[in-house]
Amino acid sequence: MSTKWYVIRTVAGKEKKAKEQLEAEFRNRKLDDKITQVIIPMEKVYMTRKGKKYTTERNYYPGYVLIEADPNIIGEIKQLNKYVNNVVGFLGGDTPTALRQSEVDRILGKMDELSMTDEKSLEQYYVGETVRIVDGPFASFIGTINEVNEEKRRVKLGVKIFGRLSPLELEFSQIHKDE
Repeated sequence: MSTKWYVIRTVAGKEKKAKEQLEAEFRNRKLDDKITQVIIPMEKVYMTRKGKKYTTERNYYPGYVLIEADPNIIGEIKQLNKYVNNVVGFLGGDTPTALRQSEVDRILGKMDELSMTDEKSLEQYYVGETVRIVDGPFASFIGTINEVNEEKRRVKLGVKIFGRLSPLELEFSQIHKDE
């Protein structure tokens, strides 16, 4: 069986429910042998609230679910989508177009990359912003951001230690916005 990848549009924030309902419908209609994968590309993210770090997953492509299916049953899936909650339809509308292999390779490669990388911060930090250090020997100190390196996920701060301004370099996970 030759399969191709298609993109189904969903209500943003309801991708997991849409995926569960689609998979249940595929099983009910005995289509699950012609659909090899239903995936939602996710990334791990963290946020800091009141000094505590919380880790969660976030949809990398909000509002989209990817399916790998036999092209001969796309018409059936298209009809089925009308009856599944939180599903808007195929990307491409009435004539769903399969993704090119280069697009599939890029998306799946990005998913592999996201699964292997550390979680990233939902917080955005800016030069001049005041932050509180929440981890390490200077925990509870307050500093002002002088430089942000998004790629390495580090900041350079100016922190008053013993009455003198001292430079520190910390990871995003070691600070949070001062409230």
